[in-house]
Amino acid sequence: MTIDLKQLRYFLAVAEEGHITRAAEKLGMQQPPLSQRIKAIERQLDVQLFRRKARGVDLTDAGRVFLDNARTMLADYERALQSTRRAARGEQGELSVGVMPTAFFHPFVPSAIRDFRRDFPGVSLSLDECLRAEAFERIQNERMDVAFMRTTGYAPEGLVIYPLLAEPMILAVPAAHELAQRDRGKPLSLRLAAQATFIVYARQLGPIFYEATIAACRRAGFNPRVGQEAPLAVSALNLVSAGLGIAVVPQSLRRMGLDGVVYRDLKGELPKAVLGIAARRNDPSNVVRNFLTMIRRRAKEANARS
Repeated sequence: MTIDLKQLRYFLAVAEEGHITRAAEKLGMQQPPLSQRIKAIERQLDVQLFRRKARGVDLTDAGRVFLDNARTMLADYERALQSTRRAARGEQGELSVGVMPTAFFHPFVPSAIRDFRRDFPGVSLSLDECLRAEAFERIQNERMDVAFMRTTGYAPEGLVIYPLLAEPMILAVPAAHELAQRDRGKPLSLRLAAQATFIVYARQLGPIFYEATIAACRRAGFNPRVGQEAPLAVSALNLVSAGLGIAVVPQSLRRMGLDGVVYRDLKGELPKAVLGIAARRNDPSNVVRNFLTMIRRRAKEANARS
């Protein structure tokens, strides 16, 4: 016969009080019904759990074994119940987060991830570096939940990109280049770089910065002379450091402090480097919903301060 949770609690109260009347008061019931329920449990198990005394009850050997098991079963049930409730609230589970290489240099991204891990310690969060096309493919195939990326434009079917923050584009030039010293302390016009060789990066897998560079140069009145192409922005900065050209990069990459590279602010009408986050549209996961809600709220607060 099966013993249910209510019966376990009846037994546990009597075992801990050592007295049926006091256990009945603790449970908010009368003594006779509780006595009947204890006898019913004993009949179901076909064992004697208590020895009746003049002033209470003692556990038998079988009763002491059943007490240990009853406590374990009730504790397991409570843990399972709490775990289920945490999962329903999105406080427990797993979250896979993709990050484009340039996105992690924006202080917003690591800060937001730290805050989420602090607020939702029951969520196992994993990070994976990826470019835009790869991130889209992995989110669509449910091998990734969300991805920080440098685009807010077209999203593949079933996905959505939420814009978060925008930052200026700046110029990375070799330390020995004339633009490194020209009008120091003042923003430069991109037109001054018309004769320079431009290093572009991530043209195939994440073309947002390639497109931004070409658009900015044409808006400044010239078609850029493109030299070597790099797979990533960090790789492009290494080429700048080696003196192979200049590159237009998001302002947050200034944090790299790479030897041989000087960062110059730009003036005029220039495209912004937009940080967004991609996810499946109407994802049913409460963990994902909590993450997106927190990220978008923090971005809104940051925009309000700027």
